[in-house]
Amino acid sequence: MNRCVVMEHDIFFSISQTPDENGVIPDEATMLRNYFQQLTCADELGFKTGWIAQAHLSTETQKSNLRPVVPHWKGEVGLCTDFPQLALESFRRTTNIEIGSAVISILASGGPIAQAERIANVLSLHGLEATEQRRLHVGFSAGRFEFMARPYGVVPRNAVEEAAWPALRGQIFMEAAEIFLRLLRGDVINSELIRPTVLTRDNFRSDEDWLAVQEAAVEFEALDHRPESIAIPSRYVFEDLKIVPSHFRRELLGLVAGTHDPKAQTFVNSILPVKVFNLSITSPEIIDATHERMAEVYHADGGEWKRSDMPRTSFVFLNDEAGLTPGEQSLAAQEEAQRALSAYWNALEGTIDPDKVNRAADNALIGNVEEVAMQMVERFHAEDRIMAWFDFFNHDSERVCRNMTAYMERVVPRVEALLGRS
Repeated sequence: MNRCVVMEHDIFFSISQTPDENGVIPDEATMLRNYFQQLTCADELGFKTGWIAQAHLSTETQKSNLRPVVPHWKGEVGLCTDFPQLALESFRRTTNIEIGSAVISILASGGPIAQAERIANVLSLHGLEATEQRRLHVGFSAGRFEFMARPYGVVPRNAVEEAAWPALRGQIFMEAAEIFLRLLRGDVINSELIRPTVLTRDNFRSDEDWLAVQEAAVEFEALDHRPESIAIPSRYVFEDLKIVPSHFRRELLGLVAGTHDPKAQTFVNSILPVKVFNLSITSPEIIDATHERMAEVYHADGGEWKRSDMPRTSFVFLNDEAGLTPGEQSLAAQEEAQRALSAYWNALEGTIDPDKVNRAADNALIGNVEEVAMQMVERFHAEDRIMAWFDFFNHDSERVCRNMTAYMERVVPRVEALLGRS
């Protein structure tokens, strides 16, 4: 008996201005032209959603800071610094594809209030025509690179916060997320209505980490004993406010949280329906646990939780180049993957960790058409949503488009056949 297969296919655009294998870095205009070429191709091929990476501030310049976050990164991690503007332009140039952010940092660029205003504004413009049904998917997080939020005041304010910072930053995200979501919901809020931040042992990975924060509190607040809980003043302090526009088409808004914290995933769904992302190297155990949890906590207004509600990010190193045998295509794809993944981890950490590269390769789709199709059937559930990443350290836009075409026109039909789709 044939199974009904509803595997869906999205695409991820990094627009990452990094050196190619020859050390060449395209200029900004070339990078953006490549993006629009690939976006148009994705629209024509039938990818459901195009997810755009957003970044802020120069990765190159931050290498000279006292605390560089990615000291070995070459080039710029991403050129999309204003997702709403790029989303509107992306909608204007396409017909069917939906657009998403992967992800907006709600701590940077003015914080959650400013970010909520921007999203309301872009939705009011995007939804002016009653015939428009394509959704804007807003992925949001604290931001992967901390240096991008520091200029906006997201830094420790005293010795207690300094000691607690790794754990406290996650709590700042929770505070910001509530503000962001409630404003998009249309609420009138002030800072006294937002959840307080209170640190306890549960917020820390070890007794040693919690002890360091307790001792900092004793010294900073002149206490005579270690506190069992520590109240942290609000990061965002404001009187009653409501964002405008306030009558945008909320049915065109999709929300996705970029966090693996179960408490955060549960909390944001107490406000609005918020889906979740996973990283490209997330283990199957975490993915399955996330699906189980989200089936229980997903906001009722979002309907029943589905596997496709959590996009599965995957590097794609597909070779279907003319003039090569299937074996040669397979070997070439493996070589391309090894070069790109090694360069990526080296850029992020400064050392090549073979185990990490191998784990990333295990989660990537690598090979010729048949091999990639078989890997998808083996690794993914038939009802998953795949977020395919083709432009990973690859600035040959024509080649990227050929890979995208081979994926949708040859790999996807083969996957459907293997899964028994009628």
